[in-house]
Amino acid sequence: MKNTVISVKNLVKKFGSFTANDNLNFEVYEGEIFGFLGANGAGKTTALRILSGLSSPTSGEVIVAGFNAKKEPEKIKKNIGYMCQKFSLYNDLTTRENIMLYGGIYGMRKASIKERTEDLLEKLNFREYGDRMIADLPLGMKQKLAFSVAVFHEPKIVFLDEPTGGVDPITRRQFWEMIYETADRGITIFVTTHYMDEAEYCDRISIMSEGRIVALNTPEELKKQYDAGSVEEVFVRIARPPFPPSRSAGFHAGGQNRAETKPPSGGWGPGIGEGVLE
Repeated sequence: MKNTVISVKNLVKKFGSFTANDNLNFEVYEGEIFGFLGANGAGKTTALRILSGLSSPTSGEVIVAGFNAKKEPEKIKKNIGYMCQKFSLYNDLTTRENIMLYGGIYGMRKASIKERTEDLLEKLNFREYGDRMIADLPLGMKQKLAFSVAVFHEPKIVFLDEPTGGVDPITRRQFWEMIYETADRGITIFVTTHYMDEAEYCDRISIMSEGRIVALNTPEELKKQYDAGSVEEVFVRIARPPFPPSRSAGFHAGGQNRAETKPPSGGWGPGIGEGVLE
């Protein structure tokens, strides 16, 4: 039986008379890569803030990593990682200093922080950049580091809010290799993206429209349901439908085989499109 790490039941979030999230219901499982899709204004960001302990639901029950989002938001924050669209690294600190800073924020022991910092620099092939200021690193390298810092403390869940915006295809592919490896360690990946090819790599995806989840299943099952050749085609039909879309998607279908969807391996090191530091 799959372990549920996120449980959302009848989630409603209102701002005055406006309903941003309208009766959301879904579950996310341990080690799953879960794609959270929707057009701008669909309600994704509002839901993501609630799930990460930054906002409280108006009504409904939201359990994240075993904690109630309304009653225990601080406990949720200690058990998750978060990577936002704008990188959270400090430009006036070095690569090594950023890693060690976040290790301290996460409450890790000094000896563990020091050891794991060096291990991470080695794994990323960043050892020669350990004492470089973050401001001097190419975007792709910053992105890989930001993700690595978000999971440095081995959280139960990591939330990725459009993490690959603005980088080249090779770096995006390498970033998804990191996502797969992290999920294989049992960490749940909850990702929002506007790149529909990336949605194909998820175990399951949900699609929001006008504050509601209107589809949730594996990419393959959604393509069959909507008689579509790609997730992008499914998304367009739902986000801009000529008629109201069906809301009969199977909401708790199992994930697909990652081996059939994951991008080809290329290693974790700096990508071709990242540039070379001198």
